[in-house]
Amino acid sequence: MNKLTLIAFSLSLPFISACTPSMPTLPEMPSLPDMPDIMPDLSLPTLYKDDIHQGSVLDRFKINQLKLGMSQAQVQDLIGSPSIVDSFHNNQWNYINHSTLHEKEDIRYRLTLDFSQGKLSNIDTSGISSLPALTDKEKALEDQRLADEAAAIEALKQAKIKAQKIAQAKALEQQRLAAEKLAQEKAAAEALKKKTELAKAKQREKAQAAKLKQQLADQQAAKEMAIQAEKAKKAEEAKKAEEAKKSKEIEPSPWYKFW
Repeated sequence: MNKLTLIAFSLSLPFISACTPSMPTLPEMPSLPDMPDIMPDLSLPTLYKDDIHQGSVLDRFKINQLKLGMSQAQVQDLIGSPSIVDSFHNNQWNYINHSTLHEKEDIRYRLTLDFSQGKLSNIDTSGISSLPALTDKEKALEDQRLADEAAAIEALKQAKIKAQKIAQAKALEQQRLAAEKLAQEKAAAEALKKKTELAKAKQREKAQAAKLKQQLADQQAAKEMAIQAEKAKKAEEAKKAEEAKKSKEIEPSPWYKFW
């Protein structure tokens, strides 16, 4: 300790000499040995400082799980409440951190999330470059998550394609059934039309036959009536002739006729 006091005193001499008008000349001091020779295994202690975290504490593993379309409740369940919510822009959440770490680089980051109609619409990660990288375990989990999401997306895609094919096949089947029904209805309409036309034709034929029969009957009746009239006329003429003959036979001869 005396050695240290002597060193401190010698270092302060220039300042003391500048403040006093005159100073007596000090005798030459003996040279001191080097500090490693005196205290070879002694190092000065440093004060320990606790890590100071100010703001939202995030990590890349959870930030990478953010997806567009999430609700505000889902985002809050995943990474917690935001550090700042602007009352004039309540659709924007800011996660800000200013952490001072012991014997490590300080952390400064800002994550900005925008919402539209209550759904996550934009993720600004440009200010999180100071966040520590993923650990090997987190990277493995991240790769597995991405693989599962890719598999789920592919499965959803295949299911959608299958559903589209089923819908197309169903639509084609419905079109086929509709075409068959239309064809059947058309065939039934044609058959009904032909049946109706055939029935009308038969009715016409029947009416024509009845008319022809009636005409023949009328002609026959007229012919018979003519015959009857002719007979009646002849009978009348014969009767008149007979009556004329009888009347001639009965009429007496004049007195002047002798023959």
